[in-house]
Amino acid sequence: MKLVSGKTWFKSWSGMMLATVLAGTTVLAGCSSSSSEAGATTADGKSVLKVEVFDRGNSPAGSTISDNYMTKLVNERFGEPNKIDVQYVPIPRSEELQKLNVLMASGGDVPDIVFTYDQGTFNRYAQQGGLTDLTDLLNQYGPNLKKFLGEDTLSYGQIEGKQFAIPGKRSVLGKYASYIRQDWLDTLKMPVPQTTDELYNTLKAFKEKDPGKVGNGLIPFGMTIAPAQYEPLLWSFVQQPLTDEQKYTLTQKLGSSDYPTLLPGFKDGLKFMNKLYNEGLISRDFGLDEDKKQLWQDVQNGKVGFYTEDAGELYFTYNGTNKNLQANVKNAKLTPVDVFTNNEGKHAKPEYASNGLYIMIPKSSSKAVEAIKYLDWMASGKNLFDMQNGVEGENYTLKNGVPVAKEDASTEAQNRLYNYGDMAIIANGKVAGTEEQNNDAYIMQVPEEYQADMRKSVEISNTDTIAPVNFNKPIEAEAKYGSALQDKYSQLIVKATMAPTAQFDATYDALLKDYMSSGGQAILDERTKVFQEGGASK
Repeated sequence: MKLVSGKTWFKSWSGMMLATVLAGTTVLAGCSSSSSEAGATTADGKSVLKVEVFDRGNSPAGSTISDNYMTKLVNERFGEPNKIDVQYVPIPRSEELQKLNVLMASGGDVPDIVFTYDQGTFNRYAQQGGLTDLTDLLNQYGPNLKKFLGEDTLSYGQIEGKQFAIPGKRSVLGKYASYIRQDWLDTLKMPVPQTTDELYNTLKAFKEKDPGKVGNGLIPFGMTIAPAQYEPLLWSFVQQPLTDEQKYTLTQKLGSSDYPTLLPGFKDGLKFMNKLYNEGLISRDFGLDEDKKQLWQDVQNGKVGFYTEDAGELYFTYNGTNKNLQANVKNAKLTPVDVFTNNEGKHAKPEYASNGLYIMIPKSSSKAVEAIKYLDWMASGKNLFDMQNGVEGENYTLKNGVPVAKEDASTEAQNRLYNYGDMAIIANGKVAGTEEQNNDAYIMQVPEEYQADMRKSVEISNTDTIAPVNFNKPIEAEAKYGSALQDKYSQLIVKATMAPTAQFDATYDALLKDYMSSGGQAILDERTKVFQEGGASK
């Protein structure tokens, strides 16, 4: 059986090729050739500031990704008073890393502000001398920006004490919640499970008694190879408490997320997944479901008794899972639950780092001052709020100081905000004020009828969370081997879970050995060295 889709292997190959291209020490030297463009001015004497923007191909009629309500707002409020013409350079979202790498490597017309979600890419650019040191510029021209982001978020853009990126700030840090078919529990007269053991007994009852009368298609525990489905389970098996040395040295960061590959208890978590699989309690072909579409279809058709997901994902209109389930299956009800318990009795699960995008100014740009002023403007007054929410009374109303999107907003009003997330780059998620207000703003994005369950989901996602760890200098091995190791990790999850019970240990050991020899050991060695040299920063 083909365990992981071909798309994954291509992604691994292309990632390794890009890493190879970028590994040379002189790759970014050519950036200086764009300096003449960076110093451009318009015919009326305005300075030109070029800013990257993701192009998702979703611009409404009458707008383009570089000419729309949001770009006009920026130029009216920031550009005109500062005699700056802000021009937006489209980068296809699906090809953003490839396109950015080509621009940075070729020394072409690189925007003055670029960004990426990928920490390894940021680290490479900084190490190769391709980025502007923003430390003094931020102190001089970014007081509002510094206050908005705070020291913790800013630390993610620092290398050995110097600020080489402005990290976007996440407004909501909670990641995951779980959901169970309450109507199935009611039929079986069973309580909502509160622990991992109780969940196991519930899943067995779902399989044996089939309370939803699903038949052969019944899936007690919906699973995919996407992190939202297995991370809450695996992290709950990590043995606590961990020492600082264990946290920093045994965690492996691949891409932008921490992986518990070497932490004590990780193997036990996989063994539990193996048990569930061999007892027919989780999706049989989960290794093929990389984009979660099969899982969502199975949940909506009433086949799944329990699953884990990004907090509140099923309630959003664009997802439609909860709405479609209720339409397809009479009296079906999914209830948010927090079930996985660790050795301390806590519902341990990872949370997001406080940073989103890595916003960078290429070394070739002569507009670093203007760039910082632009980001500082965004963090000033109501500018970020208006970019994210539009016009009061037309796009939103205020409820206890929190913006609530108008469900009857006109098409024109809705079109104002189609790309706000890609324009308001200093924030990841809507910022309403305090942490509580930010959570409220997140909750109020779903239809009112789902907001009570959405609130419970968000509360679960913020309970007993495990914060990511961060070093004050890049781990070069993570950038070098990260793409290949992400696929090795997926193979480890899938093959160890699907192995016959008697072959689990041998399968796990062989896969882990392959993982370590493919770069895992190099990451472990480097993280250990950096930790011992005092490189831990969080």
